[in-house]
Amino acid sequence: MLFRYKKTYEKIAMGLLSFVPSEKDLKKLQQTIKQYEEDDDWQLFLWKEEDIIGIIGVHIEGETAELHHISVNPSYRNQGVGRRMVQALKDMLGEKYTIVPTKQSKEFLEKCLSEKKADISGQ
Repeated sequence: MLFRYKKTYEKIAMGLLSFVPSEKDLKKLQQTIKQYEEDDDWQLFLWKEEDIIGIIGVHIEGETAELHHISVNPSYRNQGVGRRMVQALKDMLGEKYTIVPTKQSKEFLEKCLSEKKADISGQ
C-alpha cells in the first residue's frame, strides 16, 4: 500500500532514502527530506506491506511527475516491490500526470517496463 509521507515517518523515510546513492551524505539527505516536507510540488510516498519497506518520490511540474527517488529495503529487493510501487504511484496519480524518469531513475523505470510490459508513462 502506497501512502503519502508525514513528518512522523521522518526517520523511516531518511533510512530508506539513505540507500539511494545520491543521498548518502547526511546533509544532502536532510535537505531532500526538507524539500519534500515544504514544497507541495515534491511528493514523497511510503510503501507498506507488513512494515514500511519502500519509498518513492516525485517532482510534479505541469502534467509531469518526474521520478526522483525510489528505494526498497535491501531485504525486500528483487521481489517486485519497486514495480508495485511504480504501478501504485501511477494508479494514485491517475491520467492527470505522466511519470517520467530522471537520469538516475531511467534504468530502473525501463526495467519495470520491460519486465512488466506495462506502460508506466501512460503513453
